[in-house]
Amino acid sequence: QVQLVESGGGLVQAGGSLRLSCAASGRTSSMYDMGWFRQVPGKERDFVAAISWSGGGTKYVNSVKGRFTISRDNAKNTVYLQMNSLRPEDTAVYYCAARRSRLPPLNAILTYDYWGQGTQVTVSS
Repeated sequence: QVQLVESGGGLVQAGGSLRLSCAASGRTSSMYDMGWFRQVPGKERDFVAAISWSGGGTKYVNSVKGRFTISRDNAKNTVYLQMNSLRPEDTAVYYCAARRSRLPPLNAILTYDYWGQGTQVTVSS
């Protein structure tokens, strides 16, 4: 089992920045790909960004490319999402997720085994 705890959400004006963190605990010795997803009320949870266990592979949804950066520190069992140039449409609950490293695309939401509780990000216009 892996437990994930997100932090770093909050309220920010459009154009501002936030850095989300996701701390993993439990069976973190296994190789896990990590991802960030987001959800707004009444809509499905969507992929935002993901990073492979080694950090050598990353993937982003088109709408955040050039603005968001995912990274990880395996020594600290933590993954980060640096969000710059935030827009009101980025407002959502952001969830961290983990999966045992595997071949399918990093953005395949159904392949993620563990989820955090989510952190709210609100971007005001």
